[in-house]
Amino acid sequence: MVLKTAQAFAFAVETAATIDELATLLEAIAHEMGFQHYALAHHVDVPRAPQPAIRVHNYPGEWEAWFDAERLGPSDPVHRASHLTSVGFPWSRLPQLIVITKRDEEILAHSRRVGLADGFTVPAHVPGESAGSCSFATAHGRTFRTEWMPLAQFVGATAFEGARRLSGVRRTDQDRPRLSDRQRDCIYWAARGKSDWETSQILGIGHDTAIQHMKEARSRYGVTNRTQLAIHALYDGALTFTDALKR
Repeated sequence: MVLKTAQAFAFAVETAATIDELATLLEAIAHEMGFQHYALAHHVDVPRAPQPAIRVHNYPGEWEAWFDAERLGPSDPVHRASHLTSVGFPWSRLPQLIVITKRDEEILAHSRRVGLADGFTVPAHVPGESAGSCSFATAHGRTFRTEWMPLAQFVGATAFEGARRLSGVRRTDQDRPRLSDRQRDCIYWAARGKSDWETSQILGIGHDTAIQHMKEARSRYGVTNRTQLAIHALYDGALTFTDALKR
């Protein structure tokens, strides 16, 4: 049953044409899992974010107004905790993930007052983008079924990816700079601290050729130095963070 539910949800998200459709899907499956509310968002001050930010939810309007007035996007305790794990977690685990401050206690108390009693949050980390998450919350007197947590993990990750697609946040292949294999090789060694001359010796190419590869790669990304080039390549997936670390 759970597998069929997951498959049906994934197909529905993939074929959804609008954020409103995604919201309807999230609300329905949240209720099926025993939750009354959901919130899918980037961890930024959404109304003032300089870049497009995702936020889709059915939390109480009172909560949204207070949340934005207090600018809690980056500092909300649930958001902060989600930066420290790659898997979903019940809110009861917050003290195990972060140090709960007096301000955090006030935020959590306010959430309970407006009807967000307990919940489960699925982190969403995409290099080069603001961190985000998909949370599911219960109302007072309701408890969610722990056997549904693996499905909640899948639903949260799938829904966030769907929101990225529908909001235009996810880059398409047409948007990505095209690097040649040799350009990527040169960036790889530059990210590991090698000079153009050292890179040329490692790759068995001329020094001028290595310089030219790096120059063309910088041009494709529209940057002016090696550091910016390596960062853009990391965020774009041309390199991994492991590539840039000396072992």
